[in-house]
Amino acid sequence: MITIDQDFQQVFSRKPLVVAAPGRVNLIGEHTDYNEGFVLPGAVNKQNYVAVAENGTNTINLRGNRFSGSFSFSLDGIKPVKEWANYILGVIFHMQQRGLEVKGVDMMVDGDVPVGAGMSSSAALCCATGFALNELFGFGLTKMDLAYIGQKTEHVFVGLKSGIMDQFASLHGKAGHVIKLDCQSMEYEYIPFDFPDYKIVLVNSMVTHSLASSEYNVRRLQCEEGVSVLKKYYPEINTLRGIDSKKLLAHREELSEVVYNRCHFVTTENERLLQGCELLKKGDIKGFGVLMYQTHTGLSKEYEVSCKELDFLNGEARKYEAVAGSRMMGGGFGGCTINLVEASGVDHFTEGIKSAYHKEYHKEPEVYVTQIEDGARIIS
Repeated sequence: MITIDQDFQQVFSRKPLVVAAPGRVNLIGEHTDYNEGFVLPGAVNKQNYVAVAENGTNTINLRGNRFSGSFSFSLDGIKPVKEWANYILGVIFHMQQRGLEVKGVDMMVDGDVPVGAGMSSSAALCCATGFALNELFGFGLTKMDLAYIGQKTEHVFVGLKSGIMDQFASLHGKAGHVIKLDCQSMEYEYIPFDFPDYKIVLVNSMVTHSLASSEYNVRRLQCEEGVSVLKKYYPEINTLRGIDSKKLLAHREELSEVVYNRCHFVTTENERLLQGCELLKKGDIKGFGVLMYQTHTGLSKEYEVSCKELDFLNGEARKYEAVAGSRMMGGGFGGCTINLVEASGVDHFTEGIKSAYHKEYHKEPEVYVTQIEDGARIIS
């Protein structure tokens, strides 16, 4: 257990409120959220922690156990900064924009959500901060309110036009379940994911997805370009959510090859997700795994957000009978693959894939064996 409570008391000489918010995995449904489609995330047992207490001033004092540096900021005129503190400042700013009075606090951050691995460490930090301040000051914000505040922080303070999935999953996670989230209506359904004979194993390519932010926004614009053409025939649509793959195919000649491929991936990914939920309800994890392999192919060939390292890891995973399914996860250009692996085969899979990757790229991937857990909560 991370000792953030004791560390905070040593530095700031009083007992804090401590909140944990988890990272997330997304089993299927990638790059669909900002197209108002479906996603299927779950919160995992990797957390970011925030300890916080009022300090009676107009200043925010930040200290990072897992991040370097300590900072102090006035609550007046908060602006973005080029530090990890940016995520915390963004949450406070957007609370202030809602007319909420955030008072001076001392805050410490710790955690074990891997940074840059596609598990949404930044969203977990935003959610932990929002959840903690909401509890400390009794703002009465809902989990959805906090999710939107976290999303706006990414949009305005970080410049990443992300969807709502990461924040939603971190706040709404439920042990033993993944969440089928409709990103258009924000309706959601908990889908049982109770497979004790399987583990969710993430393999980190150790490639930093430095292209992800800029290319993410490019993909979003390409999808919007497709919608602008299709809207002439289907005026009721505003996003790709309103189009299925058959309707898209009927207008293929009117779209550039790149735009068609982007749109085709999104439409078929939504269809795979709905099929996948039905398979999970039936307990068919191997059938679900087949869909994950299909998703990886689409992300690599049609959406073009993979990289040679992720494709290599996916190809290696296909060699193991113990692996039901594998795909790259997250924005792309690095980060992790997500693999559904029989528990009895995890060690063999881990050793084999580490060895093969090291032989190919001369670096060893980090491997995280995770399980689905509850979302943001008070620790102490």
